[in-house]
Amino acid sequence: MHCPFCNVPDSKVIDSRLAAAGSQIRRRRECTSCGERFTTFETYEVVMPRVIKSNGKNEPFDEAKLKRSLMHALQKRPVMQEQIEAVLHDIQQTIRRLGERDVSSLKIGEIVMQALFLLDHVAYVRFASVYQDFQDVEAFRKQIEQMQNTSPK
Repeated sequence: MHCPFCNVPDSKVIDSRLAAAGSQIRRRRECTSCGERFTTFETYEVVMPRVIKSNGKNEPFDEAKLKRSLMHALQKRPVMQEQIEAVLHDIQQTIRRLGERDVSSLKIGEIVMQALFLLDHVAYVRFASVYQDFQDVEAFRKQIEQMQNTSPK
């Protein structure tokens, strides 16, 4: 690690501690040249897989797009922001755990639907109506019946 004071490329770690609830390591360093001390933070970087769209195009995973979709489905629903953030995080973790370099948008849609089903049934039907391209009221009715048949009573 380069010293921020004298730019010498050598420093030594004098203390390491976990930070940010264990998702970072805080390292206290000392420059071997000028003796100044500074702090660095080490975090892991996990690359999300690329998304294969239904038209065959390949694009980077877009967390903002996923969040917009969730927010749209959850609009005016009694769901707290913390719950939305937790669901967003869970969806991303599920996608990462697939261990694939490329994931189809259909698979991502299924994962989102599963998460919304557990969170809020109205949001689930809203998302399903767009994701599955409902064309009429009958499609809504079928989706609601299917949801009711799989919901615990």
